[in-house]
Amino acid sequence: MVEESRITSKLGKILVVDDDSLVRDFLSEALSRIGFWVDLASTGEEALEKIKKEDYDIILSDIRMPNMDGMELLKIVKDYLPDAKVIMMTAYGTVQNAVDAMKLGAFDYVMKGFSPDEIELVLKRALDHKQLIWENKLLRSEVIEKYRFENIVGKSPQMQKIFELVEGVADTKATVLITGESGTGKELIAKAIHYHSSRREGPFIRINCAAIPEGLVESELFGHEKGSFTGAIRQSQGRFELADRGTLLLDEISEISPHLQAKLLRVLQEREFERVGSGIPIQVDVRIITTSNRDLKELIEKGKFREDLFYRLNVVPIHIPSLKERKEDIPALAQYFLRKYNEENNRRIESISQKVYEMFMEYSWPGNVRELENYIERAVVTAKGKILTPRDFPKELSFGKIKLPSGEIEIGSTISEAERKLILKTLTVHGGNRTKTADILGISTRTLRNKLHEYGLSDAIKDQN
Repeated sequence: MVEESRITSKLGKILVVDDDSLVRDFLSEALSRIGFWVDLASTGEEALEKIKKEDYDIILSDIRMPNMDGMELLKIVKDYLPDAKVIMMTAYGTVQNAVDAMKLGAFDYVMKGFSPDEIELVLKRALDHKQLIWENKLLRSEVIEKYRFENIVGKSPQMQKIFELVEGVADTKATVLITGESGTGKELIAKAIHYHSSRREGPFIRINCAAIPEGLVESELFGHEKGSFTGAIRQSQGRFELADRGTLLLDEISEISPHLQAKLLRVLQEREFERVGSGIPIQVDVRIITTSNRDLKELIEKGKFREDLFYRLNVVPIHIPSLKERKEDIPALAQYFLRKYNEENNRRIESISQKVYEMFMEYSWPGNVRELENYIERAVVTAKGKILTPRDFPKELSFGKIKLPSGEIEIGSTISEAERKLILKTLTVHGGNRTKTADILGISTRTLRNKLHEYGLSDAIKDQN
């Protein structure tokens, strides 16, 4: 009688538990031939002793055994080996027991009388699932590591205060409103909040409210039923459902319509919503974080944003300073991006010259950190030498601060007036190229288009062209 077979494992370690010696012998020979490391136990009690001493990938257990049966063993296995996959073996007439076992956490069940090919298929599927879970855990741990405060570049006093605030509010249910100019790193802070919270194992879902056509935003947020509108060929979950037990980031919240603002307010108040085309309420457990590069209070005064929604979103306000307000972070950021794009592009740029740093410190950085990153990436890819020098960067950087048509902005100018002048000047410098202008300013082309319309610049640019 073969009670135990230990070979060099190609696939994984299996514990076979069955009170029938013929079944144990058959499985030991068949699974060893396939490439598994096989251990055998004739009772539930014997299996438990082995489980306490050995780490198995799969437990293949009969359901009906004297004293401790397979169901009892299943419950205990989950305590000692939570990552092990348990597969139940059942005879005809006990299928319901196997189904009950799956409800308790068994991975699958097989009917006795199976062939070696059939059991191999089930076992490899279990190992694939176990590997996928392990890879997901590894990936998640890497993501969590990425968003640790120590790994977010920012040594300035302003950023250190933000880190302290984020650490304090991360593990709460409070909604957070992150404001700041485009390109300052608002999404990075949102992810840091999520991955420092107890929701870190849940999903982090993002929707850019400025990048989706207005008619589709409601469907993207709340999902839709089949046939609810032209093109809705199947039922679809929205971002709220996808973010259940996790965090939903509503990026550029200022861009949603008044109609959707009202619906969003209802969701925040009642914690439920309805898919487009459905009257059935759906409840979710979602933590809401929003961002905006526009002054929401100013929009409230203009009647473009609901005041009651603002106070629902602004429970914990976090303002990210622009790069020109924390220039002491520029050298560390530049070094970080240099390392990043060296690695991504298999380049070996050794350093950045002092002249470049001086140029960086003089520049006004309208596109903030994103603009700095873009310039470093471009320089790393195109540089001929081992040290980045001013000639590796565009000419506009060497101009330092952009001079506006009427000179420096005068004290007393409104933010809107200053923004209008900056947009006009940047467009003029780049020959009316809206894509380039949006990239430099760190905003989307849609946002730029809206601002051109708002400031009455569309016709002026056409005339210049």
